[in-house]
Amino acid sequence: MRISTLSIYGNATNQLNTLQSALARTQMQLSTNRRILTPADDPVASARALEVSQSREMNSQFATNRASARSSLSAVEGALQNAGDLLQDIQRLTVNAGNGSMLPSDRKALATELEGRLADLLGVANSTDGAGGYLFSGYMATTQPFTRTPEGAGYNGDQGQRQLQVGASRKIPLSASGSAVFENNLTGNGTFQTQAADDNAGGAIISPGSVVNRGLAEGRKSYTLTFATDASTPPVTTYTVVDEAGDPVPGHDAAVYEAGKAISFGGITFDIKGEPAAGDEFTIAPSTKQSIFTTVTDLIAALKAPADGTAGKAALTNRLNTALDNLSQAHDNVLTVQASVGAHMKELDYLDSAGDDLDIQYAATLGDLQDLDAVKAISEFSQQQTTLQAAQMSFKTMSGLSLFNYL
Repeated sequence: MRISTLSIYGNATNQLNTLQSALARTQMQLSTNRRILTPADDPVASARALEVSQSREMNSQFATNRASARSSLSAVEGALQNAGDLLQDIQRLTVNAGNGSMLPSDRKALATELEGRLADLLGVANSTDGAGGYLFSGYMATTQPFTRTPEGAGYNGDQGQRQLQVGASRKIPLSASGSAVFENNLTGNGTFQTQAADDNAGGAIISPGSVVNRGLAEGRKSYTLTFATDASTPPVTTYTVVDEAGDPVPGHDAAVYEAGKAISFGGITFDIKGEPAAGDEFTIAPSTKQSIFTTVTDLIAALKAPADGTAGKAALTNRLNTALDNLSQAHDNVLTVQASVGAHMKELDYLDSAGDDLDIQYAATLGDLQDLDAVKAISEFSQQQTTLQAAQMSFKTMSGLSLFNYL
């Protein structure tokens, strides 16, 4: 069979190009330490590697989100800590205001100091996150949550909580609603609130009371206790308790009053001390939600009001006791929200640890799919290099053959 010179050169050139391409591919694998250079090298492994790479990138984004969430929660925690410290300071000043040796000027000075604490508390409630957004305005991040009003402060935000995806199936709140932190504070002892009427003329003081039967106490009824004095000598003071429908409470219809003796009905108990006047009234009503700013504003008004005589001093004491109960509930609420924020930050630590472990797993999976067996590749490279050199020498020798060499 005759073979043309063109065919010999063409076949040799193609073979050399193939060997050269294989050598270049192996060299590229060694330089990148990757077994798969194009999807055609291993379609199944390439598709799997793409899925794992996407999952790894998503895990990295979750880590970035967790860092952002931790920053926001740290700002919220700091603001709540400041609010708690201010509430403790306000409670201390309220206790000091109950000192019987204080003069009206002393109470006015305390009221002025409390106005400063109120302004500080309002500033905390309007704290920002450092990026122009307010911490306690819900979804309305660019709206100042609270504005000063004669009654305390008005809330301008909403009830939402901004959230951020920090895991494949977990979202973390980045803030707390200002309404939940500063407005949804239960009055009294958290179940019911005792209060004296503003026009009481006697010196009776009512205690905050406590719950003895929660099932009955949570019946959400209101009661009114009214004092009366008969015409006997000496006069006997009695009291009558009626519910919100005006029906007398059994056992408390014209009952004889004894200062300091427990008065119990409807699952609750409390006592009244001091000397009440005929017609004095006290109310026992279910706890409601009240803004902390309203509580402090009412406290300031109580300190500025005259407290002359037995009735004035009793009224001041009753108002201070009411304020202390409400402040205690507000402080507990702030601590509850702060504990929730701390729990979220602790959860972020666990998610970071799990994310790091997952990243290691993804890296190992990608390594199994893509990474090159360096020993095998180096051996193959040396073999291909030797084969190419041999082919080049053979081609050079064959191309140099000529019939003229034998003539």
